[in-house]
Amino acid sequence: MTAKNTTAQRHLKHLDRRLVGVSDAIANVRTLVSKVAPTDATVLLQGESGTGKEVIARLIHDCSERADGPFIPVNCGAIPSELLESELFGHEKGAFTGAVSARKGRFELAEGGTLFLDEIGDMPYEMQVKLLRVLQERVFERVGGGKAIKCNVRIIAATHQHLEQQVEDGKFRMDLYYRLNVFPLDVPALRDRTADIAVLAQRFIDSFSEQGRGLVRLEADAMAHLRVYQWPGNVRELGNLIERLIILNTDKSVFAADLPAKYQSTELAIADRPDSVELLVDQLTEIESEDLSALFAPAPTSPIAPPMPSHLDEPIDLKQHMADTERALIISALDQTGWVNAHAAKLLTLQRTTLVEKMRKYDIKQETDSSEFRRAAAK
Repeated sequence: MTAKNTTAQRHLKHLDRRLVGVSDAIANVRTLVSKVAPTDATVLLQGESGTGKEVIARLIHDCSERADGPFIPVNCGAIPSELLESELFGHEKGAFTGAVSARKGRFELAEGGTLFLDEIGDMPYEMQVKLLRVLQERVFERVGGGKAIKCNVRIIAATHQHLEQQVEDGKFRMDLYYRLNVFPLDVPALRDRTADIAVLAQRFIDSFSEQGRGLVRLEADAMAHLRVYQWPGNVRELGNLIERLIILNTDKSVFAADLPAKYQSTELAIADRPDSVELLVDQLTEIESEDLSALFAPAPTSPIAPPMPSHLDEPIDLKQHMADTERALIISALDQTGWVNAHAAKLLTLQRTTLVEKMRKYDIKQETDSSEFRRAAAK
């Protein structure tokens, strides 16, 4: 890398700030980017929609010798086939109806920089031939023109398609595939890098906060649900979710119950703790043939609740007495339902998030308060 391109050097030095994550999968992507960016090799990014292929393409450009040149993206699947040739190569005045003036195409606009061919797998077959010629000869002609125009661009292509299968099916040219597949780079799906979900979520939260759009705090139970969700929309879907949560819960804590239903895991919804499924199974085994409704029967007066005085002989701290009573009733409900927060909240006619807040307020924990409750009940 030449000394003149300090922009590229700066971006290479801070790769982890642009490509966020702590997982091995994303660390491997950073390594590959750092190796291929300083070269002029053609890169083929492969991965599901929403994984951040354009982010990586821009990063490769920014870390290259071409960093000070243009980065020109074009979605090959979003432009009608009859317009794609003109979009890529430009056209001369009068080349077709509506061509009232000459226009540069994306190849000319990207001169000295990088042309990002997104969704290359969706490019019409007839256009693949024309693209192949340009990649081989580095020369093209505008639509309606006869002058050969040389181009000096780096090509980065991306697709969510399985191009090898496309080749076998006759939908993608083999020669073009091998022309593009100089340096393949697989972009991992978010479900394959779950260790990065918390880091990415916080990055989105910080970004929206910097834009003055509000702030939220994702609580541990909410994050547990997000880690087991499959994320078909990948990082893009996570960003959309965070934006939605900020709109609905500005400057608030977000618990699992605050997440849209599709993000709430069925397994984790049964309980808020990793061991609570086993607890519930054990409890059901113990009662065997008993009516399951007994689990949700109204809670009896807690044996550890403070006694109610028949008359007051001396002053009483009413606030403390009410707090002690509330704490005792919460422990009683939790003990009856195997410490499943959702079920205990139902017994107490509370929102589950309200119950969780009260448990924090009174420092209620199963490992200590459950045994305390049973000792008191046995007296």
